[in-house]
Amino acid sequence: MNEVFDASETSRNGGKSRREALECMVWAGAGVLWTVTGGVPHSRLIGAAEAATESDATFSFLQISDSHIGFNHPPNTDTPGTLQAAIALVNAQKSNAGLMIHTGDVSHLSKAKQFDTADQIIRGARLDTHYVPGEHDVLFDDGKAFFARFAPKAPRGWYSFDQAGVHFIALNNVQNFKAGGMGNLGADQLDWLAKDLEGRSASQPIVVFAHVPLWTVSEAWGWGTADAGQALTLLRRFGSVTVLNGHIHQIMQKVEGNCAFHTARSTAFPQPAPGTAASPGPMKNVPPGHLRAMLGITKVTRVRTATPLAIIDTTLAA
Repeated sequence: MNEVFDASETSRNGGKSRREALECMVWAGAGVLWTVTGGVPHSRLIGAAEAATESDATFSFLQISDSHIGFNHPPNTDTPGTLQAAIALVNAQKSNAGLMIHTGDVSHLSKAKQFDTADQIIRGARLDTHYVPGEHDVLFDDGKAFFARFAPKAPRGWYSFDQAGVHFIALNNVQNFKAGGMGNLGADQLDWLAKDLEGRSASQPIVVFAHVPLWTVSEAWGWGTADAGQALTLLRRFGSVTVLNGHIHQIMQKVEGNCAFHTARSTAFPQPAPGTAASPGPMKNVPPGHLRAMLGITKVTRVRTATPLAIIDTTLAA
């Protein structure tokens, strides 16, 4: 398991460290709330977390990822069905959420019909939805079909916007992606990012979202971004940076200084943890009835304290 936590964490919970307890919660499929204040992570089970933050929430948004519409093999022969279940869960949890993000692999084979199906289902959330591409979305013609439908104002896949005092940065780290290779941002995008951040107050919360993780989960499996360090250096002066990714189809978290990294579950199929299988790919031996406990959505909330963004994961079995 490649979970990375603050090494100074020494609190105990029922005979286990917070790190050990959280690891159990993540892999059991329980929802987890992360509140990051001053770079220090605090975690609680989803039930207590929701009660603690709902009255203090000033802004929230939702994340879905890796819908893979068009995939129809074990363990999931109905990816439209599980995406519909995810959107139903979004509607149940969104309350006054301001927007939704999709962190890539909307489709499985970059086909127009797959994009059509995903678009129709996701519109059911009735939320302004912002997209970044996954490598499965840009298989042909440099992803022009994806960008035309899901990011028409950002034909290269990177852009930014502000909402409710939070600065959102969408990055594309899958162009020219090779199977088993690392993600890559490239010089043009890094130059754009530097200009985008110029003059911004260091106290403004930043949310970065991209498909491939911006920290190296597993180099052997290509689960990381080769030039992410250059982007993170540009973000270092900000007091609250939340980095949201997909691609690995499971929850993994890391806090490093001012940055809280969080990868989301897929709405389509789970993948194995690094080191537990010969290679990444759909887990085919999911026990009957257990699939939806391994899929899910993420909700992120800004609360009325110094610098926190709280993250709650919920499975489709919830």
